[in-house]
Amino acid sequence: MTLARSALHPRLVPRPARSAAPLLAPRPEPDLADLRARRLPLGFFQRDVTTVARALLGTALVKGQRAGIIVETEAYLGPDDLASHARFGPTARTSVMFGPGGVSYVYLCYGVHEMFNIVADRDGLPSAVLVRALAPLRGLGGDAGAARGPGKLTRALGLDRGDDRRTLDGDELFVARWQRVPAAQVAVGPRVGVDYAGACAGRPLRFWIDGHASVSRAPRRSA
Repeated sequence: MTLARSALHPRLVPRPARSAAPLLAPRPEPDLADLRARRLPLGFFQRDVTTVARALLGTALVKGQRAGIIVETEAYLGPDDLASHARFGPTARTSVMFGPGGVSYVYLCYGVHEMFNIVADRDGLPSAVLVRALAPLRGLGGDAGAARGPGKLTRALGLDRGDDRRTLDGDELFVARWQRVPAAQVAVGPRVGVDYAGACAGRPLRFWIDGHASVSRAPRRSA
């Protein structure tokens, strides 16, 4: 049995041992009409960022003809979060984080990787969810690693900075309800690659489906 700490409920709680069974039930590749019918309203994203980051697990991120099930996310908070772009205030790049939730935020990381984020919370409360990994759902083949990690994810779906600041209620780029992920299958731990953020580095703001083959790296749970 392992222990994990929730970002919303910081007390450690026991988790049951995991079985080797798939954590997302296999389904036939869906058509776009089905996904569009399941499209999430913008109000889904206009909540506390940690709530949104957890709730996105099991939903489908859709771009054009391709889609993947979100299996890993990270929450980035407001100016007091030293790992968040919001700490710089509203700049030409980051001002989208200060607007209402349900809008995409795409930026180039280290001059190499496009990173896809979803702005969360209400207008004036800056925050965003980094989508770190997807399981293939439509148009991505059968490789569980096709969108394992934020850079591979954007390449797999064909996302780039041209998709920045897009409202996620259109027909080409949106998030759809897909499968519910039980609380017992959700793991929580520190975000990846934010050691520079001091005391903020260890905050339990990364969420993933425990044991899923498409998660980006070996888990490091909160102590």
